Amino acid sequence: MHDDGRYDDSRVTGPGERSSATGPVSRETNSQGWPSNGEPHDPSTRPPDCDPVVRREVPPAGAVRPTSSVPANVPPARDPHDPSDGPANAPAARPAPVRGNAAVPARFEPQPPAVVVPQQPTPESAPDVPAAPAPSDTPPDAGYGPEAPASTYVSRETPTREEDDPPLAMEAMRAVQILNPSGEVTMPRPERTRVMCVANQKGGVGKTTTTVNLAVALALHGNRVLVVDLDPQGNASTGLNVPHHTGVPDVYDCLIDSVPLEEVAQAVEGIPNLWCVPATIDLAGAEIELVSVVARESRLARAIAAYPGHFDYVFIDCPPSLGLLTVNALVAAQEVLIPIQCEYYALEGLNQLIQNINLVRQHLNPKLEVSTILLTMYDRRTRLADAVEQDVRNHFGDKVLQAVIPRNVRVSEAPSYGQSVMTYDPGSRGATSYFEAAQEIAERGVKEPVSRNA
Repeated sequence: MHDDGRYDDSRVTGPGERSSATGPVSRETNSQGWPSNGEPHDPSTRPPDCDPVVRREVPPAGAVRPTSSVPANVPPARDPHDPSDGPANAPAARPAPVRGNAAVPARFEPQPPAVVVPQQPTPESAPDVPAAPAPSDTPPDAGYGPEAPASTYVSRETPTREEDDPPLAMEAMRAVQILNPSGEVTMPRPERTRVMCVANQKGGVGKTTTTVNLAVALALHGNRVLVVDLDPQGNASTGLNVPHHTGVPDVYDCLIDSVPLEEVAQAVEGIPNLWCVPATIDLAGAEIELVSVVARESRLARAIAAYPGHFDYVFIDCPPSLGLLTVNALVAAQEVLIPIQCEYYALEGLNQLIQNINLVRQHLNPKLEVSTILLTMYDRRTRLADAVEQDVRNHFGDKVLQAVIPRNVRVSEAPSYGQSVMTYDPGSRGATSYFEAAQEIAERGVKEPVSRNA
């Protein structure tokens, strides 16, 4: 025996002879159905699961095997005059495959039991039953098959004609619409000046961002707008790229020294019809100095009323507090715009702000009203944002704008370049949302004209 996985079979080589002439025989040939004592094999004992095997005669030892240049798989040529060969167009019979070594007797190889697979009815054997169409949410493509009837179901995700444009083309269209390069008056102008105070004693809800972007959107579309930065941090001045370092005339001079507002207002570069009254760090001490001033609550109202020019909108950016600066803004304004962040803390402080507005209305400014509620930093992925939106809309009703400002990184990046999001990235979602909010505010002003003169 050799250790190469094979052994010598005496049935092939004969007693006492090596198998070098015929080749070794695998040890796996001693399987079920193969006699191990060298006796002739009985075909009747073949397992039923074995394939038919063709046996060949073994040449005697030392005989020379005949060779042929014709491949074994090529059938013999058919004689066209021999009637036993069948019709001329009949395919030639293929020889049965030969298993194992051709020099040794064929052996049985047990095969695994066959798995019976139920045959599916073929189109020829299937009965003539019309197949039901498979349900689909997508309409058939144009140009393929018959035209769908009018009652065919159409998915809500089917793009409209406007949404069918490429994303870059849609973004370019929005940018052109927001920037309004023609300079035409596309947003209605109010009959009288609308003085709006953007207030919320909670910080970080988007008061300054809302003031800057609404002012720029209205100014780009034909309205004359003035922004009064009443926050000592001066973020509105930064967003409009207006100098507000120490020594620059600012709103502090108007409140304490009664400097006319026209001497303090600066034109915003690159934005026509937009002016800004900056705020410096000096404004931080204005609340203490206003304590001893006569009629301290109405100092800003008199400064705005004395301005010789005419503005369509005056936005006052308030600090995140309810001190004298915010009271001055509430007395000078006719409307209050409250930005509300879609979180619980913003709702918690809203009740106290409404109470202060009611106190100012009763004692100082009876024409003051909360006219606009704007939801900011809306994150549609959270249930909390949706719950806050529903609570605010149920409480304030039509005062809440339909436009909602989402969380958008472009809105946060714009101030670092001294711009608003309207000019920094006019095609972004943030710019589109603020544009829709400004348009809605302008349309509401036309439907309900302000009765107070500038």
